[in-house]
Amino acid sequence: MEDPRVRNNPLDRTLADVAAIDRARTEAELRDALIGVARRWGFERVLAGTLPAPGASRTEQIENVLVSDWPEGWVRRYFGRGYLFTDPAIRRVREQSRPFLWSELTPLCVQDWAAQRVMDEAGDFGLRHGLTVPLTTLDGRLAGVSFAGAQVEVAPETRGTLALLATYSVAHSQKLRNAQASAPVLDAEVEEVVRLSPRELEALQWAAEGRTEDEIGDLMTISTHGVEKHMRAARRKLGARNRTHAVAEAIRRGIIR
Repeated sequence: MEDPRVRNNPLDRTLADVAAIDRARTEAELRDALIGVARRWGFERVLAGTLPAPGASRTEQIENVLVSDWPEGWVRRYFGRGYLFTDPAIRRVREQSRPFLWSELTPLCVQDWAAQRVMDEAGDFGLRHGLTVPLTTLDGRLAGVSFAGAQVEVAPETRGTLALLATYSVAHSQKLRNAQASAPVLDAEVEEVVRLSPRELEALQWAAEGRTEDEIGDLMTISTHGVEKHMRAARRKLGARNRTHAVAEAIRRGIIR
């Protein structure tokens, strides 16, 4: 039975979610853990992958998929017909870094019948509503994680939580693939001890709770510029590309508990 303290505390809930993802030892276990978390908001399906180069073959496109439980029929149609290159969600991933609801893609679909066809046919397979998290991997590749369902409920704060879990899941997926490819040197580098200053840790802790830079500044009685300075230092030490990745890395390493 779930500890009620975990259920009622957003940060503790997120820590528990990350722990569930971290226990995954195969891509199938990772997929199940991520879906188990996402079901709380009505999501039933998930797909995560890096973006292949334009014109990539069907095989190359599929090789970029990291985690998926999209309906098999939709996967065959999507990659078989080259929908990745007309998918408005993929276009948005290339253009912005903020999570977005699929309903926000309507203007793109109005302008492009091929984009509308992708969304309509996805709906035929039960993928009617969704949220996509754009992100960048440690090696600089664009990636995206999409959560989908027939009916979902996404509050503003949920986007931040799902972005953090998506970022961590992609990093964990790549770690699993590196392990399969026998890359002990990379694993050793990932596990190096990171020492954050008390102020860097405090700023990161507040960020993990979803506070904005202005709010963190008020809580720490420093300027927004001071907060950004501490966050930049924390990102550098953690080898993170952005704030969300820094929080995910800190949680993974046990720095934030």
